[in-house]
Amino acid sequence: MFWVPFLLVTWAAAAISCARLCLAAVEAARPVPATTHGEPELSLYEAAFLAGGPQRVTDLALVVMHRRRRLWLAHTGWATVVDPEGADDLERSVIGAIGPGGQSRIAAVRATASAADAVRALADRLVTAGLAVPDAARSGIVAALRAVRGAAVLTVVLAAATVVLLPAEHAPDARGMAWFALPLVLTLGCLVIARVEVHPYTRWASPAGQSLLAKMGTAGTRDPLAALAIGGLKALDDPELRAALSPGRPGDR
Repeated sequence: MFWVPFLLVTWAAAAISCARLCLAAVEAARPVPATTHGEPELSLYEAAFLAGGPQRVTDLALVVMHRRRRLWLAHTGWATVVDPEGADDLERSVIGAIGPGGQSRIAAVRATASAADAVRALADRLVTAGLAVPDAARSGIVAALRAVRGAAVLTVVLAAATVVLLPAEHAPDARGMAWFALPLVLTLGCLVIARVEVHPYTRWASPAGQSLLAKMGTAGTRDPLAALAIGGLKALDDPELRAALSPGRPGDR
């Protein structure tokens, strides 16, 4: 019966991680009282945040400034300030991220501007309106999902360890191995249910925000900026601009 402690560890890990995920899902599903009446109309920056988070907002701001000749985005991965007067807080945060030299790597600008106060204020407004998932709720669910996956892997590892490491006379028989299958079924079943019930809360938009995004995406608009806000960089029709903004460019490393 030397394998029993291994079994208890798997059961404890499975039970704790699944309970943690359930609590995180309940917290995320708790409705946020909306501060607006009726169905709100999303701005492009709001749609960008709900569809792709802070980095999508920064990408949209960079493209808007580039097309309005306030900024030059080179296909080599550099951003150069043309007009140092931003039209709004988001544009001013991009200019501030570029720095006093007026030129910087786009990857560095994206990282700095995405964490700026202007983007956080936009996120807070959307959370208050009930359209965005609060950061604490989303990160809590992601961490809980990671814990459940870890518990599933731990169950497999410890079950294999009881067979490989323990002497034959102390290893579990077929009935004993079946007990290891139970926490594995629990964790895998929890992950399957979470894929349907919890997955919406791992995104930036709440179910209400996702509904508005869907309506905005099916409105038949031909606006390239709206396509970028909802679809991301792959929606850009300019290959050089798409290459300049694409992460992982050799020049950005």
